[in-house]
Amino acid sequence: LGTVVSVAEKNSVPTGFQLLQNYPNPFNPTTTIEFTVPSHGRATLKIYSILGQEIATLFDEIAGAGKYYRTKFDASTLATGIYFARLQFDNTMQIRKLLMVK
Repeated sequence: LGTVVSVAEKNSVPTGFQLLQNYPNPFNPTTTIEFTVPSHGRATLKIYSILGQEIATLFDEIAGAGKYYRTKFDASTLATGIYFARLQFDNTMQIRKLLMVK
């Protein structure tokens, strides 16, 4: 359901912990999710259904500060509905709502 994460080159250098809103949103069937972390450490990006069931793990590895991480979420086998992307780093977590429309 997820694809390999790429490190994006942008004009600005990220300095904090941020889960950006996916684009496009609503989406069908794929969407792009980007995030940054404040320091070197393990980050986990997972997708959950509206019922709280884990759907996919898109990222679960060591991430470095100062980089934009980008991954694609492919929901072609899933039903139309609301899903949540959850980024966890250390004791911090951010969640974004994703809307899949077929």
